[in-house]
Amino acid sequence: MTASLELVEISDLHFSRQGRSVLDGVTLSIPRGLVTVIMGPSGVGKTTLLQLIGGRLRPDSGIVLMDGHSVPDVNRRALFELRKHMGMLFQSGALLTDLNVFENVAFPLREHYDLPEPVVRQLILMKLELVGLRGARDLMPAQLSGGMARRVALARAIALDPMMVMYDEPFTGLDPISRGVIVKLIRSLNDHLGITSLVVTHDVNEALAIADRIHLLSSGRVIASGTPDELMASELEDVKQFMRGSPDGPVQFHYPADNYLDDLLDSTR
Repeated sequence: MTASLELVEISDLHFSRQGRSVLDGVTLSIPRGLVTVIMGPSGVGKTTLLQLIGGRLRPDSGIVLMDGHSVPDVNRRALFELRKHMGMLFQSGALLTDLNVFENVAFPLREHYDLPEPVVRQLILMKLELVGLRGARDLMPAQLSGGMARRVALARAIALDPMMVMYDEPFTGLDPISRGVIVKLIRSLNDHLGITSLVVTHDVNEALAIADRIHLLSSGRVIASGTPDELMASELEDVKQFMRGSPDGPVQFHYPADNYLDDLLDSTR
């Protein structure tokens, strides 16, 4: 049976939290072997979408397929196996503070497989070399800069040789040099390891530098999809405002309110 060209397929996905709609009919696909970026303003459900793909949340309705498997419908054991094929780089890095760099990266290998120690050592040194931190293997998380911690977390995310790595706001809180390093790593790891990358971010410049395809979310829906060039050339006002960082457009500066003068003169409020 020939594998689908799409590693992840999402159709008419709905999710609400505490009665508020977060995702309202999202439909998109993640092609194998490419870097796909999910963009949009803060609070539109980008991270929620990652959690639904990873099976950490259940949708209200809709379809989430990962490599042909319906993520919301698989049992716990099958989901556990499926997650072996999904690496995750959390926004915070989420390193284990009482373990050094080597042991942080080795953690998923030790959890999932009973491998001889020499094999573990070789595999972990290979992953650390890929992110340029083989020489930092004995350092503790508290000794790392923000950029280094993010790179260690990335080495851990690829420790099990996943089919896909999901990145949740990987550039947040990093200095310009570290941001450039992470951009280069995402692109090079994707190409050299033949994996699929799904990046959630609101950083336009970094997204344009690495993306093969971009999906733009707004108000819980996908409002535009295409290559970076296609989105930059879009004439849709919502897309133009976000991609160009314009203060004026469909997203208003002022939160909806009554007439300002009436509000000032109304002594009952």
